[in-house]
Amino acid sequence: MNSRMLRWASGIMITLGAGHLSVVVLTGWARISDWVRQGLWAAVPFLGTSGDTAQLVEALRDKTIFWAGPGGFAVPLVLLGCLTWHLAGRGVTVPAGVGWGVAVWSVVGGVVLVPSPFFLGAVAGALIVLAARRGVGAPTSHGS
Repeated sequence: MNSRMLRWASGIMITLGAGHLSVVVLTGWARISDWVRQGLWAAVPFLGTSGDTAQLVEALRDKTIFWAGPGGFAVPLVLLGCLTWHLAGRGVTVPAGVGWGVAVWSVVGGVVLVPSPFFLGAVAGALIVLAARRGVGAPTSHGS
């Protein structure tokens, strides 16, 4: 039962992260393909860009796509979801603090960005907390 909660939590996190990356790729494909054509190196300016308004708008668009996609929360959320899935399969309890962190972060994000699927992350966080409180099982030892 507790492993099932962790599997649901991980599925939510993986879906949210992958969904977010998909939306960013679909909406920003023209700029992303420009980055690839430019060779990716320094395609997104880190600091302020001087120039005319059109250059400033392009730089802002690049930064937005980067921070909404590969530089944002989506990749770590997918990785955390995969780790949670893996640990649940081994019967290892994910610490409640991870669940609380995901839940609080998701609620704050959902309040700031309405409407948003951010609140689904709070469900994932709550499932992790519940599984931790019930205890999925003792961590397994593989002789390492």
